[in-house]
Amino acid sequence: MKKKSATLQLSKEEMKAYGYQVVDAIVEHFDTQDQKLPVAIGTRKEMDSLFLEEAPENPMEAQDVLDFVLKKVVTKSTIVSHPKAFSFVPGPSNYVSVMADTLATGFNIFSGGWAASPAAAALEIITMNWLLKIYSFPVVKGGGIFTSGGSMANLTAIVTARRIKCGDDFSKAIIYLSDQAHSSNIKAIRILGFRKEQIRVIPTNLEFKFSINKLKNAIAKDRLEGLHPFCVVGTAGTTNTGTVDPLSEIALICKKENIWFHVDGAYGGAAILSRDGKKMLKGIEKADSLTVDPHKWFYQPYEMGCLLVRNSAHLKGTFTATPEYLKDVEGNKSEINFYDHGVQLTRRFRALKFYMSIKTFGLKEFRNAITYNIKLAEQLEDYLRKSPSWEVISPATLAVINFRYHPIGEKLSDKKLDEINQYISEKIIASQKALLVTTILHGQIVLRMCLINPRTTLNDIKDTLAIGLEVMKNKNPF
Repeated sequence: MKKKSATLQLSKEEMKAYGYQVVDAIVEHFDTQDQKLPVAIGTRKEMDSLFLEEAPENPMEAQDVLDFVLKKVVTKSTIVSHPKAFSFVPGPSNYVSVMADTLATGFNIFSGGWAASPAAAALEIITMNWLLKIYSFPVVKGGGIFTSGGSMANLTAIVTARRIKCGDDFSKAIIYLSDQAHSSNIKAIRILGFRKEQIRVIPTNLEFKFSINKLKNAIAKDRLEGLHPFCVVGTAGTTNTGTVDPLSEIALICKKENIWFHVDGAYGGAAILSRDGKKMLKGIEKADSLTVDPHKWFYQPYEMGCLLVRNSAHLKGTFTATPEYLKDVEGNKSEINFYDHGVQLTRRFRALKFYMSIKTFGLKEFRNAITYNIKLAEQLEDYLRKSPSWEVISPATLAVINFRYHPIGEKLSDKKLDEINQYISEKIIASQKALLVTTILHGQIVLRMCLINPRTTLNDIKDTLAIGLEVMKNKNPF
């Protein structure tokens, strides 16, 4: 392919040929990923040997660059949408949203303000309204914004809560969250300049839920000391166990104490589409703000988080800063400029992939997929409880389950069991046949599975567990 001098362009024919190859590669990936090894392993030395070079002054053939990326880059990346990617929070994604992202990027649509892209802003309003209705937030008064992910959504929520409840003086402000809250909340709090002594990490109970009594005690103590409790962060689906905090009870406390109630539902929020999930998430509609991550359990590609608020004026009042060069594009009140609702001025058109995938598949198919994920984890729990080799540590909750190798009849110390389960995880990952890592619950090292991929089957799981049993049978170093 010949590049046109100083225009950074290919010819129409070259662009079409290049584009067809990219789409063909993506289609092939979606069609065959379950046949590939999901885990990528590579040291820094190995990666440097492949990629380390100076920026080239002279051009290369576009075909050669594409071939190199397809052979050396994407093949060296873990397939988070693989049916045997069980760890962290997998990213199942869907093809329609991938193509929507391609359109948004290809047309380079600016989704910051109404004047630049009225259709993009309108679709963000429309899809935001869909989510507001799903979570029973007020549609007329409520609002929100799509973000890069849950981390940015939580940051946006906490800075909004601080402004609404504290104004400009937050020297005595206190924020509360549980020891199972996602680390992005702590990061957001630190970014915002809160001191360590302004953060209250409340221990959870034996079921890993926010302790209501300890929260009440902490708030009362802080008030007696002349401090200003301003925000409580509850969790709808913890990363470790899928646990949902007692949202209704926390909401009552926050209402009584005039405290902002933020719910981090980045992981579990999407479960509201299933009947069982909706029951577990009771009280989520009472939050002042809510984080959900479409790029998790709404099956969207990275990056797509979302913050919903009961009163959209709180976002605009927190983030609006209109310089002279934007005064001509302020528009009227119905024409939302999303750069006034969050941190970013320049924003990509994230709403398009959510819009196109919901329109294409319908909410019913999303409901069925999420329900399948929840039931699959429950099936796995039944299977593990009937096995003489595995012990359930935390039961299936919103498609997350924690367990460990602990054969009946073998007297092993907790330390030895920790070593064994860590070893099993390491060997499974080293095989590259599945991604299964550990976490720590009640001081024990356990294996954790997050089963939000609608293409994962019980046989995929059994195959992975069989690898672990084979490791202990043939190469037991203990």
